[in-house]
Formats: sequence, C-alpha cells, structure tokens
Amino acid sequence: MNPKSEPFFLPTCDGQRFCIYHPAICHGGEFSRGHVVFIHPLAEEMNKARRMAALQARALARAGYDVLQIDLLGCGDSTGDFGDATWEGWLTDVTDACTWLHSRPSVRSAHFPRPPLWLWGLRAGSLLAVQAAAQLDAPCNFVFWAPVVAGKVLLQQFLRLKAAGNMLSGDARGVSEALRERLASGLAVEVAGYILSPALAHGLAQASLDPPPCIASTLQPARVEWFELSTRDDAVLSPGSGKASAQWIGAGYHVRTHMVNGPAFWQTSEIEEAPELITATVAAMATLQQPIAA
Repeated sequence: MNPKSEPFFLPTCDGQRFCIYHPAICHGGEFSRGHVVFIHPLAEEMNKARRMAALQARALARAGYDVLQIDLLGCGDSTGDFGDATWEGWLTDVTDACTWLHSRPSVRSAHFPRPPLWLWGLRAGSLLAVQAAAQLDAPCNFVFWAPVVAGKVLLQQFLRLKAAGNMLSGDARGVSEALRERLASGLAVEVAGYILSPALAHGLAQASLDPPPCIASTLQPARVEWFELSTRDDAVLSPGSGKASAQWIGAGYHVRTHMVNGPAFWQTSEIEEAPELITATVAAMATLQQPIAA
C-alpha cells in the first residue's frame, strides 16, 4: 500500500462499504489527472484479482490520479454477506463511490477545475460501470479490463460451477436448468460457496455492455480504453469485443482497444500478476490529457 493510501468505511443507507483511497501523488505545479473508481468482478474473480487491482491503483496514484477501490455490498469487508447483494444495490455503491471521490479536495488547475472521472471495471465490473454512468448523468471515461459483453453469458458460466460438481453423474445440464428455475421462482442458490440471490442474478442476466449516452466534457471527448489479455503472441480482440467496441465508437466515444500479454489472473489457480497490463493502462490513460482548444 502507498504511504498515503487511506483505508476507511464509507457510510451508506444500509451499512458501510470498505474502501481504500489512493490520493494522487503530484509534484510542483502538477495537478490531479483524474478521479478513478475501481469496480471489482464477481465472486471468486474478485478475490483472485485483488492483488492486480491494488498494484494498478498504486501505479495510477503515482501517475497523478486519485483512485478509490470499493468493496461492494456483501463483498470483502463491506456490510452483509454475498447473498445480500443485489444488482441495484451494487449500482448504488458505484455511484456513491463516484460522489465521494468527486467531493474530495484535489490538486487542480485552471484547465481542469474538476478532474475527469474514470470508471475502471474488471469483467462484470465493466457492466456495472456502464449502467452506473447512465445514472450519474455526467461525463465519464472508461477503462475496461477483459470486459464481459453480456451478463447473461457470465451468469451461465457461474452456474456451471455448480453443474461441474455433477459431471460424474452425467446430470450437469439438469443441474444448470434446476438452478435457473430456482432463481426464476425467487429463491437463492448456492454456487461454489456463494449464495446468489435472485435479484443479483436477474440484474446480471439483463446487463450488457451497451454504451450509455455519451456526455462529452468541454475539455476532451469521452474515452474508452479497452484491454484484453492473452499469453499468445498472435492474439487478437475477440469477435464479441470487436463488435461491442464498434458500437461504442458509433455512439460517439473515443475508443482504443489493446491486446496485452498476460494471464487471465482473475481465474488462475494461483494469484498471478500481469505487469504489462499495469504499464499499458497507465500509458493509455495518460495520453490525450491536454485540454481541447476552444
């Protein structure tokens, strides 16, 4: 943790959320480059990604960004259990985090009276980022790490973890169908040690990486830095991501896609790092930072 990092609990209407604030490290006449809120992925992916999220947050703070990490409702050290989580509750957590971060004093300049806001999402966190941005009704930039294009697909993958335990009996398909029926009837299910509520499952299933209305800043266009990882030298962006990123361009966003060498650290058996992703993210966000001439 950086010497200036500040762990704290953010009060909410239903308890508190554990957060770590990494203030921008600025020198001389420098100013805060932006406000960044990290939105973690789902369930065990969050735990596997904690180290990478912390390393990136510290790197961004050293590069002059104010960064806030938040444990959403029922996750980490925040109020409640995972079974208490709802999609709408998580969206409120994200908007509360943005409001808190924007209320903090920052090192500013005449050109940037209010540092630009970046929503940085990993996997399902990217889905939350785009829906939260629509609720904020303010200019937002995005950093997507291995974004999930359709929440329905991620939900199916998550439910298969339960089905995998029934592979030997040959009833994996039946288990998945039974879980979906249970959720549809308003009952929670247990998957890989996590209690999944119908409200969270429904919100995830309905979520997609559709661009919210592009609210351009007077200083620079709304931006998207889109990252995918692979350990293959010939890797290219997946077809689904290519189609989705084109939709964002069509919606008026300045989009850049990046293929970076590194492991899928959110799902590896051991905690792994992707140092090239950290470097590439800082470099991508640091470009195009000068105000647009009037």
